[in-house]
Amino acid sequence: MKKLNIGLFGFGVVGEGIYQVLSEKPQLNAHIKKIVIKHPDKKRNAPSELFSTEANDILNDEEIDVVVELIDDADAAFEIVKTAMNSGKSVVSANKKMIAENHLELIELQREKNVSFLYEAAVCGSVPILRNLEEYYDNDLLNYIQGIVNGSTNYILTKMRSENESYESALKAAQENGFAESDPTLDVEGFDAANKLSIIILHAFGRLVSTEDILTKGITSLKPEDFQYASEKGQIIKLIASCNLDAETQELIPTVIPTFIEKTKTLGLVNNEFNGVLIGSALADEQFLYGKGAGRFPTSSAVLSDISALRYDYKYELRKGVRNGFHGDVPVTRKFYVGFHPDIHFNAKLFQNIDEHYKSKNYEYITGTINLNDLKNSGIVENKEISVIGF
Repeated sequence: MKKLNIGLFGFGVVGEGIYQVLSEKPQLNAHIKKIVIKHPDKKRNAPSELFSTEANDILNDEEIDVVVELIDDADAAFEIVKTAMNSGKSVVSANKKMIAENHLELIELQREKNVSFLYEAAVCGSVPILRNLEEYYDNDLLNYIQGIVNGSTNYILTKMRSENESYESALKAAQENGFAESDPTLDVEGFDAANKLSIIILHAFGRLVSTEDILTKGITSLKPEDFQYASEKGQIIKLIASCNLDAETQELIPTVIPTFIEKTKTLGLVNNEFNGVLIGSALADEQFLYGKGAGRFPTSSAVLSDISALRYDYKYELRKGVRNGFHGDVPVTRKFYVGFHPDIHFNAKLFQNIDEHYKSKNYEYITGTINLNDLKNSGIVENKEISVIGF
């Protein structure tokens, strides 16, 4: 078991947590040699000589063999990670947007330079989904991945349902508790979940899927009437990231959309900042992974797990391959609920079949089947005045 010399980019709540744990637990055999930060005048709970504002103080230091990247800027993170691997350094990252946008290039660079690139912390916080997909399910035939992969939106939806809070009030509570960013767009519009799903799909199915090809609808359009409908039907609303493998065509069907879930079903019991992922396979049937997906300590736990794995030169082997996995065409139908104010123009012809149509002075909704391609191209996914919820 080798000793690791670490260069750390970013010293926010997660970075500081990593520093504290490694300082207090020498048995982990990992030492932080240098920390690069953006704002040098900010007071920090570590010796001042550890800090620098120059990336090259880490990237050009031959004694540093591991770079831990924990910054928000996806473009800057990509340059750091790419330069580090080109310099023969292994990398641990939590930047899911950066990884999803550059996945293939980073995988190829990892192989070319014979280094490790680990990113469990980028997906589902403390839930070890990637390591399980790599090791336990590497030879199993998976049929689907379905889960709650964004703790911020799950916290907000839990508040809106259980405490009857408005979206604005629930978002504020999530921000005050450290579960949502000051700019929550990536979370609440579903983009963060789409980034994570893109990463998960590669490890589950061996296929590269761009986030642009994932049908994505966030939670900002949800109205109190939608939650009332769910309650009347014995359902709750969750933002579900899923990818199903079509049994006949072997095509992937990736989506991130609000979804009605029965209260007693497995994912219906996942509340607040917790994440939960269902894995459906040909041999093991359905299994479930559950844990905290947002906050300082869950992310720190995943980063530390990756650092620990590097002591044994662990790498993602990607035994299922790396190939193009999606062609932008999803010729399947699914049942949906579409809700809107009667003043909003909505063309009901989008539905192939209508099961229910309700209209009052203040709200209108339609349920029935819609072709996923038609839904994606209709424009209502981007319309914040129209709720779209899957069944």
